[in-house]
Amino acid sequence: MKGFEHILNWKLLRGSHDFPGKDGGTCINEAAIVAAGFAYRRVHNVKDMPSCFSRPICQLAMALNDEAKEADRQRLLPYVTRLACADTDEIEQQRQSYISCMMAPFTPMTRGIEILEGALAIGRQAEPLEHFVVESRMLAVKEKASTASKANKPLLATIKQLLSAL
Repeated sequence: MKGFEHILNWKLLRGSHDFPGKDGGTCINEAAIVAAGFAYRRVHNVKDMPSCFSRPICQLAMALNDEAKEADRQRLLPYVTRLACADTDEIEQQRQSYISCMMAPFTPMTRGIEILEGALAIGRQAEPLEHFVVESRMLAVKEKASTASKANKPLLATIKQLLSAL
């Protein structure tokens, strides 16, 4: 989706996260879950993804996300809306074979993105999402995260106060 790379300043981070921060702050797969309309959830491995997501593609996206440097990781944002593209077992196996043949240890990000593009071209494509739909979903999660953060502040202040009394 063109233009998604700047949507709500969502920031991709390495690893899984309890809940996104006010500026996003999730891995690519956690962001993809929200963009697809599912409730936010932590993703430790691809088995945590809803069934409509391609396991081989999500595994590749996770590897690229977690191995990338900060600036390079943000280049994955346009792919957030494209991961919900699970297909038949045969197509998923073709995707896995393609990725396995193309990836090598220490694959540079530019090459990794090319491989991701190639894998996404195999089989069913994700349903296109309107920019405003993705924006409203991401904003809702950010607002919920902001509310949760505010609710935790009194507790944190109490804990700090108790610790300082020791």
